[in-house]
Amino acid sequence: MTTGKGRTARGTVGGLKVERVWTTEGVHPYDEVAWERRDVVMTNWRDGSINFEQRGVEFPDSWSVNAANIVTTKYFRGAVGTPQREWSLKQLIDRVVKTYRAAGEQHGYFASPADAEVFEHELTWMLLHQVFSFNSPVWFNVGTASPQQVSACFILAVDDSMDSILDWYKEEGLIFKGGSGSGVNLSRIRSSRELLSSGGTASGPVSFMRGADASAGTIKSGGATRRAAKMVILDVDHPDIEEFVVTKAREEDKIRALRDAGFDMDLGGKDIVSVQYQNANNSVRVSDEFMRAVEEGKGFDLRARLDGSVIETIDAKKLFASIAQAAWECADPGLQYDDTINDWHTCPETGRITASNPCSEYLHLDNSSCNLASLNLMKFLRADGGFEVERFVKSVEFVITAMDISICFADFPTEKIGETTRAYRQLGIGYANLGALLMASGLPYDSEGGRSVAAAITSLMNGTAYRRSAELAGVVGPYDGYARNAEPHKRVMRKHAAANDAIKPTGSVATAIVREATKQWQQGNKLGEKSGWRNSQASVLAPTGTIGLMMDCDTTGVEPDLALVKFKKLVGGGSMQIVNQTVPRALRSLGYPRSRSRRSSSTSPSTATWSTRPVSRPSTTRSSTAPWATGRSRRWAMCG
Repeated sequence: MTTGKGRTARGTVGGLKVERVWTTEGVHPYDEVAWERRDVVMTNWRDGSINFEQRGVEFPDSWSVNAANIVTTKYFRGAVGTPQREWSLKQLIDRVVKTYRAAGEQHGYFASPADAEVFEHELTWMLLHQVFSFNSPVWFNVGTASPQQVSACFILAVDDSMDSILDWYKEEGLIFKGGSGSGVNLSRIRSSRELLSSGGTASGPVSFMRGADASAGTIKSGGATRRAAKMVILDVDHPDIEEFVVTKAREEDKIRALRDAGFDMDLGGKDIVSVQYQNANNSVRVSDEFMRAVEEGKGFDLRARLDGSVIETIDAKKLFASIAQAAWECADPGLQYDDTINDWHTCPETGRITASNPCSEYLHLDNSSCNLASLNLMKFLRADGGFEVERFVKSVEFVITAMDISICFADFPTEKIGETTRAYRQLGIGYANLGALLMASGLPYDSEGGRSVAAAITSLMNGTAYRRSAELAGVVGPYDGYARNAEPHKRVMRKHAAANDAIKPTGSVATAIVREATKQWQQGNKLGEKSGWRNSQASVLAPTGTIGLMMDCDTTGVEPDLALVKFKKLVGGGSMQIVNQTVPRALRSLGYPRSRSRRSSSTSPSTATWSTRPVSRPSTTRSSTAPWATGRSRRWAMCG
């Protein structure tokens, strides 16, 4: 890692040499910012009553009220009103970063204590200045007396037995307790159209979903700081697929009827708990065979789980229409493309990918987990509209290194998950604020220019992450499962490099990013051929819900903004208003002049308004709809 003036020192057997990127030698990051004390008082949006209060908390004066409120209410540990309660952002960052540094030193990641100290200061600076954030479970658990659960995303496995189904309920509860979410494919469970060994009829997976849904609604994630997040998946050839598809849409019909009858069906309402299946996202796992049957208007076989026999042949197009209708009505189910997913799988010799985490960004082996961290893209956008390519590369290096270190000390809810995660070391670096970056650059979200920049940044992040993973493999060794999966892993890396080469950048910014991304893929794959990779997976694109608010992001994950002013209801009854801060910069980029308000001759610069007539507007920014236009979107549980 290096400063902006030098090049990165590559990993060697003796450990990593770490050079500065963001920090100044001899100056601690905390001494570079102005701090202030604040009172955090959260009121109930229903009746105005106070439901959280902590006075005198300490934050940099640059942090917004919303960011401070989120951190204080969600991430500070200790009972409110006791001396053990955290009260400063310094305490929170130190609790986490010092744990990472100690583990890195213990496990041989750094060449010297001086390198470990630079690593600590760089992470501290980046977190302090909202350049990136670890996922929420890190803030909940690391450095506390709780189990050190660092992963946000878990994939479980359920077999066709009552013992396995009851284990599923228990494992999900433990995952929710630690502030994380889980996903599971229920397709191994025999359908309600098959017989039990006793001669009775099986209940079917949709029936067992009720128990898991009730459990998730009871166990709030992270000690009641946010909702539990879960995903339930069913293969498209399962005999109960038609019932599964309409399950949530039918329940939401009940919600509307009960609401119209006067029942309290809002988030946290006292009557909403009477409605089922509201704590999970549902997805149908479709195959290429099914999609071809839809295109060709053919029949499709639903097969018994026990012997694979055909129970019924249905109209594929009719089922697909039912999926689309249900998704239009209630945003569920989503689709997961099984054959495509497994074609990009780095570890097929170990097992297939059958499921995902709740928000569908993490897809890997059963009984595995992935810890996430996301970079705030607006921190890399220069005033002149350029992108800080080199600093972005170095930041990815720091974050990937920290994430891999976390697996060395992490605790896991079950031994099976711990064994798989330690053997395959799945990571999920990602980003937030893409929508804001495009707005600030004057690029419509749905445009060739917007897609070009998004593709370039994503490829650069992914290529750098895997290159860093290959370097780490040269320092502390590849993941345990690499030898078994070396050839498929290298094949997928070549597919990524080929996808990067297929990007057709539009404009100088995207061109510069793609140029560096190509270099990263070439270097990383060359290193990987020699040393292997430390991680079976390196990146995901997460929704970045809570941590996006912590970083003062105007847009989360890869989405455009759903509104320029948003009102968010929080678990526990609190609320916040979120105002998009990127609009003035976006208007400048589009050529709108700044003009004084005519309502008062004494208007100060702070009350200046924007003219509604652009001086000039390049044709590349023309769009029939604004990039922040609202629309129906899938209702994700909060991940990150």
